[in-house]
Order: sequence, then C-alpha cells, then structure tokens
Amino acid sequence: MSYYIGVDGGGTKTAYALFDGKKNMLATVKTAGSNHENLKGSFDEATDIIMDGINKLLEESRLTIDDIDGILMGLAGIDHQFQHDATAKLLTEKGLKNFRIYNDGFIVTKAGSPDGTGIGYNCGTGTCCNSIDSDGKMLQVGGFGVLSGDTGNGYWIAEKTFAAIYRDICLKAKKTLMTNIFCEKANIKPVAEEFLPCVTKFEEKDREQYCIYLTDTFFEAANNGDKTALCITEEMAEAGSDLICAHLKMQYFKEGTVNVILSGSMNVKMPNEIYLNMLKEKCTAKSGRKLNFIKLTAAPVTGCINWLLEK
Repeated sequence: MSYYIGVDGGGTKTAYALFDGKKNMLATVKTAGSNHENLKGSFDEATDIIMDGINKLLEESRLTIDDIDGILMGLAGIDHQFQHDATAKLLTEKGLKNFRIYNDGFIVTKAGSPDGTGIGYNCGTGTCCNSIDSDGKMLQVGGFGVLSGDTGNGYWIAEKTFAAIYRDICLKAKKTLMTNIFCEKANIKPVAEEFLPCVTKFEEKDREQYCIYLTDTFFEAANNGDKTALCITEEMAEAGSDLICAHLKMQYFKEGTVNVILSGSMNVKMPNEIYLNMLKEKCTAKSGRKLNFIKLTAAPVTGCINWLLEK
C-alpha cells in the first residue's frame, strides 16, 4: 500500500495527516504552530516542530519514514526562496526525505477547487492570497502584514475594533455599538479606567481570548448596521478584492468561471455575509470576470494529498 503525508503549518497550529493512495485520511496529529517568523528559534525551532509532528504520526500509525511515498507541506512563512531553502536544508539534515514545500496558501486552492486551479484567499491568524492558474503557474500576493497592507485577518480586525472603541470611550469622538458589545463580553464598564487596562491583555496569555471578544464584537456590530463597523467592513472588502483581482491581472485563467476559495476562520467560520457580499461585488466590478466563490469546508491539509496525486 502507498502512504502519503500532508502537513498544514500555520501560525497557531500545525496539522498532519496520513493518507493512502485513494486519498483516505488514515490518521491525524496536531502540534504547535510552525511558522518560523513567530518562533524564537526561527527555522530550527520550526523544523523541530514539524519533525516531531511527523514522527508522532508515524509512531501512531506504526510506520517508518521509509514507508512514506511522498510528503507535501503547506507552511506559513514560506514566502521567499531563501525561506524554502533554509527549511528544506534543515528538514533534510533531520532525516526527512521525498518532500515538497510550498506556502500554506497554495494548498487552499488544491483543497477547495474542483479542478485544482483558482485563487485561494485566506484570512485566519494572518492574511494571504495565492493562486495556481490554468498553466500551473503559482503566484502569492500579500502575507507581509502591514507592509503589504493586509486586512481581514483576526488580529487586524481586533486592532481596528479596539481602536474604534478607544475613540468612542477615551476620545468621545465617534459612538459605536462595538463599545457596549465588547464591554459586556469583557465584563467591564464603558469607561476609560476599565477599558484602557485591556491593552495589556494583548501581550499576555489572554491575548487570543481578547482577540476573539473583539472579532465577535465587530461582526455582531456590523450585522446590526453599526456605521463604524461597516466602514471597517468596507475597508476589508476593498483590500481583499485588490488581492484577488491582482491574480486575475497577472495570472492566466481560461475563459469562463474562475474559482475563488475562501479559507481561514474570518472568511469561513464567522457570521460575515455582509462582508462577503461586499467582497464579491467589488471583485466582479473590478475584474469583469465571472467568479465562483467557494467556502472551504474540507481541511486544508487535504489539498496536500490532492496535489501529490495529481496526474
């Protein structure tokens, strides 16, 4: 029997899956995030995490690395050739073989597109937009945070929401429904003395929970017609449509419909229909192309086996 391993490495977690030659998922493992940019030990720590996850997967499956016919990884932080080469070198030195590495954004397209081509737009912990065109050419745009004007990810939304509440409470500049929603979730009063200490929460172990409070606050306010939240929504849709349309300008897609795969918790799990409708309208208006927006329901790691077994 043939065995294959897929790895989906993100900023907060890494998912590993063992597949057979019929694409059946036989076993899974999860470890900490493996984005070298988020780790003190950089590439060395990232590759240690990856090797640990693969070894756990093999151990649970009672297999060895010699039983594996191919490994494909989609890893956050692999944005340049030097990052790919540094990661590949260390993994080879640590005993891995017969593997391929790509940015994690590309496996989104392979996981969600019926024909393996299209544009993958991911908004989770971070933002990236990747495509594989009709000729198999690959392109990545975004993914560099503020340097590339990324919007729409969880941290970006949390920061924008916090700033809007700050302007309401501390500057008395513009009222927003987000203030009352957040303060209720965080169990504080809408006064500067109780709100300002929340700044420190973004640097502590509670950071993730406070980001969840803020993103939930944002989407609830937007769905209730809050003007400030809708302005942030407009900014998200404008920037997202620019990323998607960049691929339509620079890549070759055959005539007809182009698949746009939406992934990441902000695109898939949140109550975001107002935002998604804005995004679709802007993309269509800017590109003039017929687009098929697909919310990714399969685990992104399935894109690895789809890619490995492509003819």
